[in-house]
Amino acid sequence: MNIVKFCVLLLLFVTKSLAAPYKSSNSCGYESCNLGKSDKLNVHIVVHTHDDVGWLKTVDQYYYGSHKEIEKRGVQYILDSVMEALVDNPDRRFIYVEMAFFWRWWNQQSNDTRDIVKQLVNEGRLEFISGGWSMVDEATTHYNSIIDQHALGAEFLYETFGDCARPKIGWQIDPFGHSREVASLFAQMGFDGLFFGRADYHDLIDRSTKRTREMIWQTTSNLDPQNWLFTGILPLYYFGPPSFCFDITCRDQPIMDDPSLHDYNVPERVETFIGEALAQAEIYATNHIIMTMGGDFFAENAHRNFKNLDKLIYYVNLQQENGSDVNVFYSTPSCYLYALNKAGKKWSTKTDDFLPYASTPFVYWTGYFTSRPALKRYERYANNILQATRQLNGFSQINRRNVIFSFSEAMGLAQHHDAVSGTSKQHVADDYTQRLSDGIDRATEVINSAYGKLLPKEGQTASVPNQFLCQYSNISECLPIEGQEQFTVTLWNPTIHPVTVYHRVPVTKQYLIYDPIGNLVSAEYLPIPNTTKSIPGRMSSAQNQYLFEVTLPALGYNTYYFQAKGQQGAGNKKNTITTENQACMLQNEYLRVEFDDLGNLKRMVNLAKNLTVSFIEQGLYWYTGYAHANSSAVSPSSGAYIFRPLFPQAQPVSILRRINCTYTDTMQKASIVFNKWASYEFNLYRNSSVVEVEWIMGPIPIDDDSGKEIIIRFNTDINNAKKYYTDANGRQVLERIRDYRPTWHHVPDDPISSNYYPINSRIWIQDESRQFTILTDRSQGGGSMYDGSIEIMIHRRLLRDDSMGVREALNETAYGQGLVISGKHILVLDRPSDSARLHRTTAQQLFMHPLATYSLPNTSLSNYSTKFRQTWSALLDTMPLNVHLLTFDQLSPKQYLIRVEHYFEANEDAFYSKPATMNLQTMFKSIGNIKDVMELILSANLPLADLHRLNWTAKDQQPSHKNTLRQSSLNGTTIILDPMQIRTFQIDIV
Repeated sequence: MNIVKFCVLLLLFVTKSLAAPYKSSNSCGYESCNLGKSDKLNVHIVVHTHDDVGWLKTVDQYYYGSHKEIEKRGVQYILDSVMEALVDNPDRRFIYVEMAFFWRWWNQQSNDTRDIVKQLVNEGRLEFISGGWSMVDEATTHYNSIIDQHALGAEFLYETFGDCARPKIGWQIDPFGHSREVASLFAQMGFDGLFFGRADYHDLIDRSTKRTREMIWQTTSNLDPQNWLFTGILPLYYFGPPSFCFDITCRDQPIMDDPSLHDYNVPERVETFIGEALAQAEIYATNHIIMTMGGDFFAENAHRNFKNLDKLIYYVNLQQENGSDVNVFYSTPSCYLYALNKAGKKWSTKTDDFLPYASTPFVYWTGYFTSRPALKRYERYANNILQATRQLNGFSQINRRNVIFSFSEAMGLAQHHDAVSGTSKQHVADDYTQRLSDGIDRATEVINSAYGKLLPKEGQTASVPNQFLCQYSNISECLPIEGQEQFTVTLWNPTIHPVTVYHRVPVTKQYLIYDPIGNLVSAEYLPIPNTTKSIPGRMSSAQNQYLFEVTLPALGYNTYYFQAKGQQGAGNKKNTITTENQACMLQNEYLRVEFDDLGNLKRMVNLAKNLTVSFIEQGLYWYTGYAHANSSAVSPSSGAYIFRPLFPQAQPVSILRRINCTYTDTMQKASIVFNKWASYEFNLYRNSSVVEVEWIMGPIPIDDDSGKEIIIRFNTDINNAKKYYTDANGRQVLERIRDYRPTWHHVPDDPISSNYYPINSRIWIQDESRQFTILTDRSQGGGSMYDGSIEIMIHRRLLRDDSMGVREALNETAYGQGLVISGKHILVLDRPSDSARLHRTTAQQLFMHPLATYSLPNTSLSNYSTKFRQTWSALLDTMPLNVHLLTFDQLSPKQYLIRVEHYFEANEDAFYSKPATMNLQTMFKSIGNIKDVMELILSANLPLADLHRLNWTAKDQQPSHKNTLRQSSLNGTTIILDPMQIRTFQIDIV
């Protein structure tokens, strides 16, 4: 013990004597920053670790350091070591990002350790950057989940450390491309800046030459300059300069500073470092540069790292006595940003995004836009359940938010840039899925508690039948209801507008269906398609399904009662007409869709507006994935990250196809089967203005030893002049131009993958009179390879790793064969001026679909109706159609967090792009009166009135934001929302 104490004291003496002078401060934030010397090149040393919350190992395997055969380090040891090293020397600083890990570590610390960490935070020596549960992917995430996961981390930090822990900087050092919408959300979270590591190699060359690697990103055209964000591209991804890695995983030489010993290397190390600093300064615009001293899971021995950095800082600064202009010190990204802000410079601007990302010629990171499509869909499905569960918890006032924390945590992990992106190892992807599944189980507990209060009529004390989810309804399976004499379906509408949907229930017998007021429902009894029944793993014996139309109240539910028919009614069937391998036409009062006898889609007609789109070609195709035994990062195979087709021409999955058309009163469909592993259905419902395409894909055959990347393609007669449009994270839409980049001269070395963009919710092409839009049910990749064409990649199965780190081929299997995927696209045809009204509302309903729960009441309809409400709504008044309830979360018995948004963009609709007015009290009529309203920033960790962001000046003289815009229109409980605006409120009720 005495020897240990002596070593610690000796280390303290040495480091204090060698380190650069420290600006002592008892405060956090910008006031604690060392801004360097005005007449020197100031090198901000940022010590960090990049800790993936799952990639090669699961989040908990990484935390504990288990499975050393995959990766040796453990995050718990990193955080232990860092805290000790920070205590040893007050000059040292460290940043941390991933709250999923820090939360795990914090829960295991003693009160003494916690006190030490709080002091480090309050002194600005430990700084939390970004502060999300994970470092989000930016191409495949939806804005709802991005906000949630950042708010989850922000809440933990605020409750644990207070204001000093509020993140002010976005730190996206590893994601594989960067989204305009994510940057916009960061600005709304109060961030002053964003730093990231990856940008297209062409862009980096151009910006380095022009010294514009730091800029003002105009992240939206909707919200004025208040939404701009200062953005910087780091010099070396997120690593330090070559030969200066002192982590235990590195082989670089330490600073050997005793001249009396062999291998003394201070002069050479100092000269090399100064050379690196001067070279880096040539590509940046001020006398401040940042050096990120860290890497993946660095600092398990933080003493070793810091000790060498202490020495390096001391000896480099010592050279100032000999005329050196280099000044080095420990810093943080926020302090570096603050120094840039104080430099008084006018900055260049950017309006587009940083997608797609190419690391070298021919190497486009566009495959992950589609990789692991089942996980991508499951994440979206889970979020739907989470939002509905929060609403049920809040409107029933059961205050069980803590029960679904694990669900929120699982969703936070799923947003990680190696999670929903589909770029982790298979066992890690399985772990993400299992966590979501466990979270859904916890949500079911809350759903039952909520319905336990909402369902019973006043004065009724009967036990509420247990509610359960049928999570395999996408393959027409719901085992608990099979063979039952009666059961109920309760549908919760999570939107603030009434919706009409067509619900399907797979059954093993025939039923009478009663609506909430006891009337018989007009339902159709239809066979389940063979393509669905043959999906591997389907256990249901149901051969038929009921299809019926339901209209649900806003923020409310309807319950439908199913009673098995007696023998007398068993044969009642509605007329159904079918055709086989004949030309057919689907038509309702709004649309007509025409097919020839070979199953080719020929025309789509908007009858109400006399618009017709002809299809030159339409179907399912595959690209052969490039594969090479000697794949490398500069010449990779197609894999989890990389889309690299062997040939630019896609091959049809089958030369022949079969078409069957079915006509009923409710629905008309064309079922097209290409082969035993590829099929889809076009569904046109009564009173619908859109066409639904439901596809089943897989198992993708690999018996020819070729990986395949499956696309659905629509070649039309629309002359889109190379332009197409894709959304950013489900919100704003960006114009894309084939073979073009707005920022630099683009050479289309790979004409296919270079024109792929992420599609989170929609893609369209248009000419002067027609717009053809496709909505997706998950994130996918796609683009327009030819005028008139849209293609979307829906599934991938590849046999080689792409050499980007995961060390595993993207070859998903289930039940002993390739994975089968089912999904949905929605087709919209309208005038360009009118399309937003339809695609915005339809996409929102697809994203926030009604939540169906089932129960087995074991009682008659009469008794059930006596005891339970079969319809209920939280709203009495109509809400504006262009407003969406993004968050409704009960924080405590009388306190709620809500987010409302205007989800139309400016100038995309003549009526719905106007500001919307709403009264917050409308949403609380069923539970109480609003006593107090406090508007917060988007991450809900600061009152909006207390937000003071840094001001920046663009070269065109525009300020980066105007504080006057913060005090926007709050009059009592009535608010105004501008297009694309999200507003966050903490509400107290009585």
